[in-house]
Amino acid sequence: MNEPHIPLLDLSVWRTGDDAIRKELALELDHALRTSGFLLLSGHQVPAEMFTELRRSAKQFFSLPTEAKNGYATTVGGRGWIPTGKEANSFLGVDADVSRPDMKETYTVGRDHLTGDAKVDATWFRPNVWPKEVPDLQHNALRFMDAMCHVYDDLLQICALALGLDAQWFIERTSQGTRTLNINRYPSLQESGAAQEGQFRVGPHTDWGIFTLLDRQPGYGGLQIESDGAWFDAPFVEGALVINIGDLMARWTGDRWRSTRHRVLPPQPDMPQEELISLIQFCDANVGTLIEPIGRDTAEPAVTAGEYMRQRALAATVN
Repeated sequence: MNEPHIPLLDLSVWRTGDDAIRKELALELDHALRTSGFLLLSGHQVPAEMFTELRRSAKQFFSLPTEAKNGYATTVGGRGWIPTGKEANSFLGVDADVSRPDMKETYTVGRDHLTGDAKVDATWFRPNVWPKEVPDLQHNALRFMDAMCHVYDDLLQICALALGLDAQWFIERTSQGTRTLNINRYPSLQESGAAQEGQFRVGPHTDWGIFTLLDRQPGYGGLQIESDGAWFDAPFVEGALVINIGDLMARWTGDRWRSTRHRVLPPQPDMPQEELISLIQFCDANVGTLIEPIGRDTAEPAVTAGEYMRQRALAATVN
């Protein structure tokens, strides 16, 4: 089996380079997204302190008693706290014999934004829920999201160049997106107990949207990527973000770019005290955007971004 091609790209090259250098970077991105759907990104200039401070605030929240966290509980696709056992990324109910709830808890927020469409805003832009017990979580999460959005605006322009589109093509179609941030906590084996058969910290899945920016902590129960039917440990480079394409971007490109299955392993006996926190920023299309292939013939039907994400959220929800 071939290991997935996951190169390390330097975003500072895009920000400071001339047209020839930018084109070379776009070609490298295109190759990665055609083969593995993943890449690593350095040179993003997001200070390490932002990651540290957000994890510190998140850890304070996750350490609260369950009774306190219940006041901020929500379901998949909402904003607030998603308790352990309430999400199954490998779709509990589709194949209940092999699909189990994810071994994680999540705090999820989105941008403070209104589109002006009352129905869209009521569904997708509900107010964020901020815990009064951890007042600096709001500050740290909002500034982190702002920094990540600058990164993915650059990425959207690189994607446009790679596909021969106007520089603002993707930006215009994502500027009203939800820009969801998920903070995932993966409890230790000592806390959660052993996984059931077929259970993971995050079950095998593809992401839903345009692309994902992940800051992860390496560990024994870490990220794996599927390639040619086999699973491989994802590479880790200190300070580099993991970038991967989601289903809607794969559809937009007529599957030129791959939305690749990945998973997070369950806690491992070799490190029973290991607890990890991942920071996951999603780049989503405008809710009303019709996703149809760009310049390619495909049997894949067009889909509205909001409806697709709604269906995926329902499928991942454990009742």
